[in-house]
Amino acid sequence: MLRERPQARYFGPKYMTNLTASINQVNERLAAAARDAGRSARDITLLAVSKGQPAAAIRAARQLGLRDFGENYLQEALAKIAALDDLGIDWHFIGPVQSNKTRAVAEQFAWVHSVDRLKIAQRLSAQRPAAMAPLNICIQVNIDGAAGKSGVAPDAVAALAEAVAGLPGLRLRGLMAIPDPAGDPQGQRAHFFHLAQLLATLRTRGSALGGLDTLSMGMSDDLEAAIAEGATLVRVGTAIFGSRQQFLGD
Repeated sequence: MLRERPQARYFGPKYMTNLTASINQVNERLAAAARDAGRSARDITLLAVSKGQPAAAIRAARQLGLRDFGENYLQEALAKIAALDDLGIDWHFIGPVQSNKTRAVAEQFAWVHSVDRLKIAQRLSAQRPAAMAPLNICIQVNIDGAAGKSGVAPDAVAALAEAVAGLPGLRLRGLMAIPDPAGDPQGQRAHFFHLAQLLATLRTRGSALGGLDTLSMGMSDDLEAAIAEGATLVRVGTAIFGSRQQFLGD
């Protein structure tokens, strides 16, 4: 469990200086990758993965311009959402969704990236408050077929997507994947290419899927490869916040 030092020390000037530099560096990487791919950086969302980070670190990052934050663990996330409800944050749930926790996810998040079962999508749909905008959904794909990994198999994506797209209270946006690390840029790009092709194929299957616009792929170590293959949202944690046990002092 993360052990916090007193906030005045942990979030002193050195922390803010380092956090500013980290965010700037990630934005520069994102912009350079977009240029290399002939794309606009405005079309790519930087999602700050804040699992394991205290609420005050997220507040600091929000003050530096980040708006989208991703959390993996529901109880940890709910405490942060309550503590930071004055900031206008768009919260993304990016971890596995358990059936007994779908109500809280449906009520508290703007996005869910990790839907890989129709049952979960149905529960999120039924439990999304009618007064809220539709919950943005990405289907998680086990793009490299790794054993024991979350995500639907590529050949089952179309059937799941068509079912999810018909559920009220949800807006199916696209696909998400977390491929295993590859040792070279070409290896990294291969799985991202496959995911992009899956999304392109889905768009041809009728009006319900024609508007899919999101490829949630790429993290700190491979965001350039993901952007080269069409990522519209990259999930970056370590390159922004450093180690979840790292304290930068005054």
